[in-house]
Amino acid sequence: MTQERKQEMHGSDVSKITKLCLIALGVLFAAVMLVAPLVTVLAYALRQGWEVFSEAITDHYAIAALKLTLFTTVLCVVCNAFFGLFASWALTKFRFPGKQALTTLIDIPFSISPVIAGLVLILVFGRIGWAYGFFESLGIKVVFAVPGIVLATIFVTFPFISRELIPLMNAQGTDEEEAAALMGARGFRIYREITFPHIKWGFLYGLILCTARSLGEFGAVSVVSGHLRGKTNTLPLHVEILFSEFKLTAAFAVASVLVALAILMLVLKNIVEYMGKRQGGENAKRS
Repeated sequence: MTQERKQEMHGSDVSKITKLCLIALGVLFAAVMLVAPLVTVLAYALRQGWEVFSEAITDHYAIAALKLTLFTTVLCVVCNAFFGLFASWALTKFRFPGKQALTTLIDIPFSISPVIAGLVLILVFGRIGWAYGFFESLGIKVVFAVPGIVLATIFVTFPFISRELIPLMNAQGTDEEEAAALMGARGFRIYREITFPHIKWGFLYGLILCTARSLGEFGAVSVVSGHLRGKTNTLPLHVEILFSEFKLTAAFAVASVLVALAILMLVLKNIVEYMGKRQGGENAKRS
């Protein structure tokens, strides 16, 4: 056996060992940091039996918190879906003054702590805020009420959909839209029939990310909610209250509902990723 052949075999063995070590480290890290905590939550939630678990998740305050969480999530996803679609369309297909500034503003929620976001909303809509008098004259209470929770959640999840769509629309280019415009197609028809089909899987992926983030939002909501049981407590806030009252089993039982919702979002995310890759492969074969 030649020296070159021995070196190739040795390099191949080292590569396999390196690959196995990296896979083992990845699996170990995921097991310790992700799987073990989730299993612990479920085990602790059920440690006193199904009756205690059922009583905790069907409690009046838990149901009210779940309804508020779902209501807030739906409003947040709808608002950010509209903004994400139109913002990504404007930023990738048109030129206008302030385009770079708008792009930078979209990223602000990524760089600001959610707690700071909640404080900003209080400074704007609270009793010391410049907008308080206007909304009070309309009979609308924002801070320590549902509108404040919705605004805080929308702010925190603001970039999720647009940031999924902007790279896709940049990669798509403008050739097809320009050709359709030359043939007499109008703006929204071009968007509906040419632009959106190319980004629909990215849009669904962004919706799932926005939903998952909205369901688990704590920091900004905690600041503006006022922690009013049955009124302004979302599910994460309800878990915190139960935990601070040393009702550990009830806290973990309610937390398991959030875990179940997170797993559902993860399953949907993987399905959308698979469908997107499958369609991408089919389109590549056709071309």
